[in-house]
Formats: sequence, C-alpha cells, structure tokens
Amino acid sequence: MSRFEAYRDSFPNARLTRTQSGVLEVALHTAGGKLVFDGHTHEQFVELFHAIGSDPDNRVVILTGSGDAFMDTISPEGFDFFSPRGYDKIFREGKKVLMNILDIEVPFIAALNGPVLLHSEYALLADIVLATPATTFQDKPHFDFGIVPGDGVNLLWPEVIGSVRGRYFILTRQILDAGTAKDWGVVNEVVPADRLLARAHEIAEDLAALPPLTSRYTRIALTQKLRRIVDEGAGYGLALEGISAAEVARSMASAG
Repeated sequence: MSRFEAYRDSFPNARLTRTQSGVLEVALHTAGGKLVFDGHTHEQFVELFHAIGSDPDNRVVILTGSGDAFMDTISPEGFDFFSPRGYDKIFREGKKVLMNILDIEVPFIAALNGPVLLHSEYALLADIVLATPATTFQDKPHFDFGIVPGDGVNLLWPEVIGSVRGRYFILTRQILDAGTAKDWGVVNEVVPADRLLARAHEIAEDLAALPPLTSRYTRIALTQKLRRIVDEGAGYGLALEGISAAEVARSMASAG
C-alpha cells in the first residue's frame, strides 16, 4: 500500500498533484518541459504506475503531458536493445508497465495535450481520452529503429479502431489527426488546449463523487477484456520486438 506523501516527489519525470477529493493529476515531463522518453523513464514509469495503483486514496487519475506534446520524442539513452540481458530488462518492464496501468483500479483519464508519437498504448488503456486540436497519433519510432512495434500498440490499436484500420495504422506509420481519432473512437472529446485540464478535472470530480467501491469496480469491470488482451499478447509481442532488435544489432555490427 502506497501513501501519496511517500511517493509524490519520487519520480523525476512525473509531476504529481492531488485534490482533496482524491483526483490525482500526473504530468509527464523532462526538466519541467516536454517529456523526452528514454530507458530511464521506461524503468521509472513501471514504479510510477505501481505506486499510483497501490494508493487507496487515489479516486481518479488524470494522465497528461507537458509543453507542446504528450509524448513525441525518444532518446536511446538508457536502453540496451542489443544484448540478451539488456533486452530482458526492456521485456520485463514493457510487460509490467501495461499491467500496472491496468492495476490502477480507479477511473483513468488521458488528457492529451499534443502529439502522441510513441507509447500511445498508455492512452489506449485509459477509460476517457481527451485531446486538443493539436493532438495527433502515430507509431513512429519502432520502424524508425527497424524493430517490431510489439510493446502493446500491436494489440490495442486493432482493438480500438478495428483490425484492418489498426494494422494499416501501424504498418504505414499513419498520422491520425484529432478529428479522425475522435471519429474512429480513439478520442472522446476534442477541446481547446486552454480548456483541456479544466475539462479533465470537471469529469474527474464527477467520478470522484461516486461511492468509492462503485468507481473502483466499474474501472475493473470495464477493463477486463483489455487485461486479457495484454496478458495474453504483450510478452509475445515484446519477444518478437527483441528478435528484430537482435537482427538490427547484427546488421549494424557487420556494417561497421
């Protein structure tokens, strides 16, 4: 069991604030600005979502970004895709972070303040997704690095937008604007940027007013299918990603 005071300042890339009613806002960032995702945040977010899910005083969670993007920049720092031990760490963290998000057993709102070009699976595991007109979706870095998109996007995009659309989205690195994402069921509301967090908190306060067991068990009831999909497929997808990373490493070594 976690307590807010114990973990509030424990995560250098997440700014945590909580209202008296138990609405927890989690703003991902790097040095106060737009998040740069790397191997250190990959590890850190496993523990972040675990701590959030273990705190019984969290009644609703709002996940958002900082600056002009939710998540659009990745750095190879801290990642080791090319050794068995290094990829084993990525493999374990990649599985665990998804289950830890699902183990947040209270309503979960994603407030997407800008482009989501990587780890869009975080948003697809939310119950309510809000976006701004500047929000776009793409799975960019996997093919940029030459590796399989196996960390959950392969499971969740076909589930959310349909099998054929989802596979096309992944394979072509399609860019979805906010309006199309709303039409296809990825986004619930598109709101002006200066209203995004206010709207998220408005919804969250309504949910926080529900009886605690009602809101908690509703989240559990609504995510059972997603839990099954992630549990059955995440490890396999990440293993395929690791095989492709090994091939990239071999090609790089022979080229050098």
